[in-house]
Amino acid sequence: MTRPPFPPFTPPIAWLEQLLSGLRPPAWLQDELENRLVLLLNHVLQQEPEAMARLKRQSGQAVRLCWGALSLTLQATSAGLLERCGADAAPALTITVQGDALSLGRRLMAGERPAVDVQGDVQLAAEVAWLADNVRWDVQEDLSRLLGDAPAHLLTEALRRVATVLRGLGAQARSAFERGPAAAPAAASRAPGSDRAP
Repeated sequence: MTRPPFPPFTPPIAWLEQLLSGLRPPAWLQDELENRLVLLLNHVLQQEPEAMARLKRQSGQAVRLCWGALSLTLQATSAGLLERCGADAAPALTITVQGDALSLGRRLMAGERPAVDVQGDVQLAAEVAWLADNVRWDVQEDLSRLLGDAPAHLLTEALRRVATVLRGLGAQARSAFERGPAAAPAAASRAPGSDRAP
């Protein structure tokens, strides 16, 4: 039996998932991104005194965040902030984000939380859940310090509109993908304005 000259057709979504699953940043870049993430998290926490007070109560406790081959271990400090721990630190709580990059991106674009597996200290898990539910980054406030109030407001409104459009496009693509290819020609064959009442 002869093999076909070309491999079987791979759908673009599957190809993209394969590509993203194989990408891993260099160690120096990953280290720098983790440092920047911790700085951003601490900046946001400093705007929420209640969040800092809750983290102070968990001082010394470590949380490991895992997603695929990536992991980051953070520890609460006595100041109510976060610091990075080494990979060898024993975490009191491990949070593993489920799913690949594409499904995670779809959930986030739809405004949904990603599926997670939580293992470890129940009290620390409750505090992390409270932080996730109640702490928000006020991007407009930070931008207004740099640009002024009016430009910051215009920029954040534009970003909200773009996010809304992207969510809508994602929902349309998902529903078209779920309907399958048979539904697309039927929708395209309708005459413009045929769905209006006379």
